[in-house]
Amino acid sequence: TAWRVLELGGSELDAVERGCGQCEIDQCDGSVGYGGSPDESGETTLDAMIMDGNTMEVGAVADLRRVKNAIGVARKVIEYTKHTLLVGESASLFAVRMGFPYEDLTTQKSLSLYSEWLNQSCQPNYWKNVVPDSSKSCGPYKRPEEVTYKEEQTSSKRSIRNHDTIGMVVIGVSGTVASGTSTNGAIHKIPGRVGDSPIAGAGSYADSTAGGAAATGDGDIMMRFLPSYQAVEYMRMGTDPTVACQKVISRIQKYAPKFFGAIICANTTGSYGAACNKIPGFTQFHFMVSSPLLSRPTEQVVDCI
Repeated sequence: TAWRVLELGGSELDAVERGCGQCEIDQCDGSVGYGGSPDESGETTLDAMIMDGNTMEVGAVADLRRVKNAIGVARKVIEYTKHTLLVGESASLFAVRMGFPYEDLTTQKSLSLYSEWLNQSCQPNYWKNVVPDSSKSCGPYKRPEEVTYKEEQTSSKRSIRNHDTIGMVVIGVSGTVASGTSTNGAIHKIPGRVGDSPIAGAGSYADSTAGGAAATGDGDIMMRFLPSYQAVEYMRMGTDPTVACQKVISRIQKYAPKFFGAIICANTTGSYGAACNKIPGFTQFHFMVSSPLLSRPTEQVVDCI
C-alpha cells in the first residue's frame, strides 16, 4: 500500500500514513489496530507516531481510545497543532475534532483473549513486588507494607508473540525520509502504559540527512535506549544500515540479554538492513522491502545475533 502511494505521486509521509493505516484496518498480526491486545481492564488502546525527516516534525498519539486510525490522528497532530504527542481521552477528543469517528475497538477476539486471561489467574501480567502475589492471582494489587524486591523474570513466562508493531521507513526518490509506527501495545498491559512505539527516537526516527529506523519488540526495555535514534546516528557516521542495527541490538543486550526485539534501518541511498536479539523461539526476523530494484514487495530475513 505504501509503495503504491509513492508510485501514484504521494509524499513519503502519505506513504507511511497509508501503509501503517492499512495494517490498522487489517489488524496485522493481531497486534496492530482494533480488536487486539486488550489491557488489564479488557480495553484495546492504540499508540502511533509519524515523523517527517525533512522538518524533523513528529506527530504521535498514545493510549488512544475508541478511534481506529491511530496513525491518521498522529499525522493530524503535525498538521493542526504545535504539539508532538497527545494521550488518552484527550487524544480521542482531538481525533473527533479532526473528523475521525468514534468506533468500538473491542471485538469477539479481544473479549475472548481477555476472559481467557482472567480464567488463568491474570497470567502473565506486568506487576511486581505487590500484594497479593501477582504471579498467582488477579488484583487489585497494592504495595506491601514491607518491600522485599524479587529478581524479575523477564521473558520466561511471556510469549514473544504477545506484542508487536508495524514499523515503516520510507525513502523518497530524492532521499527524503519519513517513518512511522502503529500498535495496540503489550497484551494485558496495565492501563495507561505507553510503550516505545509513539516515542520519537524509540519506536522510529527519520532524518533526511542520514536515514530512518523503526523498532519492534519489548517496548518497556527498548525505549530506554532510544534505539531508532541511535541507529540513525550510526548511519550518519557512515555505518552500514545492517551494522547500525546490530550495534543498537548489542547495546541493549548488555543490560537485558533476554529481551525480545528487532530494528530495521535504511539510509538515504536506499541501502537497508535489520537486526534482532536471539532468544528461544525467536532466531530470525522477517521484514518486507519494496524498491525500484525489486519487481514486487519482497520478504527479507535476517538471523538474530
